[in-house]
Amino acid sequence: MIKRGQTIELVIEDMAFGGKGIARLHDENGAFVLFVQNAFPGQKVLARIVKKRKKHAECSLLKVLERSPQEVESPYQEISGAPYIHVPPKLQEELKQKVTLEVYRRLGNLQNIEDLFDAFIPSPEHFHYRNKMEYSFSSIEHDIHTDEEIDDAFALGFKHRGTWWKVESLNKASGLFDEQWETFLKEFRAFLYKTGLPAWHPPKKEGFFRHIVVRKSFHEDKLLINLVTSSEGLKEFDLQAVGDFLQEKMGDRIAGFQHTINDNVADRAKIENGDCTLVFGKDHVIEELNGLFFEISMESFFQTNPKSAEQLYNKALDYVFEGKRSLNNKVVMDLFCGTGTIGQLLTQRTQDTKIIGVDIVEEAIADAQRNAKRNNIEGVEFYAADVGKFLKAYPDYEGKIDTIVLDPPRAGIAPKTLLKVIQLGAERIVYISCNPATQARDIKTLEEYGYKTKKVSLVDQFPHTSHIEAIALFEK
Repeated sequence: MIKRGQTIELVIEDMAFGGKGIARLHDENGAFVLFVQNAFPGQKVLARIVKKRKKHAECSLLKVLERSPQEVESPYQEISGAPYIHVPPKLQEELKQKVTLEVYRRLGNLQNIEDLFDAFIPSPEHFHYRNKMEYSFSSIEHDIHTDEEIDDAFALGFKHRGTWWKVESLNKASGLFDEQWETFLKEFRAFLYKTGLPAWHPPKKEGFFRHIVVRKSFHEDKLLINLVTSSEGLKEFDLQAVGDFLQEKMGDRIAGFQHTINDNVADRAKIENGDCTLVFGKDHVIEELNGLFFEISMESFFQTNPKSAEQLYNKALDYVFEGKRSLNNKVVMDLFCGTGTIGQLLTQRTQDTKIIGVDIVEEAIADAQRNAKRNNIEGVEFYAADVGKFLKAYPDYEGKIDTIVLDPPRAGIAPKTLLKVIQLGAERIVYISCNPATQARDIKTLEEYGYKTKKVSLVDQFPHTSHIEAIALFEK
């Protein structure tokens, strides 16, 4: 009899959407299904039962006991944020396509999804593709060789799978981020340890060193470093010596070094939780997408895999102009526009189209306006507005919006907001989603209100994880 909290050894037989490995237990009543997050077919795993239902259970992965015959050796340190690093990228992509199309069939009721499916766009780089990484300190270390928990430690790396208090020290590159930086991290950890100041103790909410957040510009090949500490022991801390050490070891690759003091007990590295000082260099880097340049600070939202994002945006823009349509004197709305990337890229393809970017976040709109100025782009206007009230505030656009490009945050678009988007009356909607399951759910609503699904493409922005992005084209 299976119960919640129990640990169990399982053999993974199959895979479902969202990185869920499928195992089955058989008895006289038939098969009981267990979903194990981040497991892969062919693996033997140790899992913990998190939720139990009548016919299935949800489990968290504790450990891979035996690898799948399809997996290969990896030269990188395995981290919980890259559960499929041992799986050949081609195989990862095949599985992502298969399980995601099944989601459209099941949740979106698109029984003809194979006919609508346009392209699977792999990441141009399978390794070292990320432009931001956050590392945690902890005085409770998980030793990856012995599986032991070490107290009074000085760990710097990533949280041990399924825990919020234990950290596995990164002793070699993870394969996801900048290789030079991650190879140097072990030496940097040793330098900070010698200060005598303690790593953060998550359960006790005390200690000094908390996080290191690093932003990378591929265009400049530079790194922006933010060291997050508490104020407990600040008088004994020589910040200048840390800055000097970084410059000595990494030289010109460091664009800027910031120090944030964060005494908030919540375990987050966000700058808004503390006071930030620029120790040396700049507080931003410049990234390039399709010939446009964007200023990115530590807290700006920007696509994590810029090379892949270029391909994502190019496919979305193809859908805006699908069928050689003329958009002369028409209005294209970039909704949830963030820092205005799509609207600016659109200006490269059309001269006489009115492009408007709309986002409720005023800071994002300020960023978008600044980026447009940097790129000498005049053909796009940005509005900080709520989508539901947009036409009331700007009645001139009533009945004139031809195309909406929709790029909602990870949680997807709220059902009420989707109805407000439909009320804008666009002929065409190009919907970018970082969660195809929420997009598939929204397809039912769009079709109910007179839109037809024309094309769907998938974009793999995050190799070695279960994440996949989608772009769908809808027409009235």
